[in-house]
Amino acid sequence: QVQLVESGGGLVQPGGSLRLSCAASGSIFSINIMGWYRQAPGKQRELVAAITSGGTANYADSVKGRFTISRDNAKNTVYLQMNSLKPGDTAVYYCNAEIYLTTRLYTNSWGQGTQVTVSS
Repeated sequence: QVQLVESGGGLVQPGGSLRLSCAASGSIFSINIMGWYRQAPGKQRELVAAITSGGTANYADSVKGRFTISRDNAKNTVYLQMNSLKPGDTAVYYCNAEIYLTTRLYTNSWGQGTQVTVSS
């Protein structure tokens, strides 16, 4: 079994910053792509940013230049630094990871979600 545990959400004023963390634990052989998704009320879950084990990152157009995704492979942890936050960034943020349990068996795992609220 594997588990993803997120932290770092909260309430922040427009223009402020937050840093989310997500640590994977359990019987992990390796982790391929790690990413962050978000879901606002009444909307579908959308990809915010993702990063490969080699460090290649991609971002949603709405967050380019404001958010930075990074990872620490030794700690099985992914981070999302969010700057210049806007009210439109308000959502529940979910961590996602493609985790290999063996060389062939993998699972697509999700964290429990962390609320980010941007409001004055």
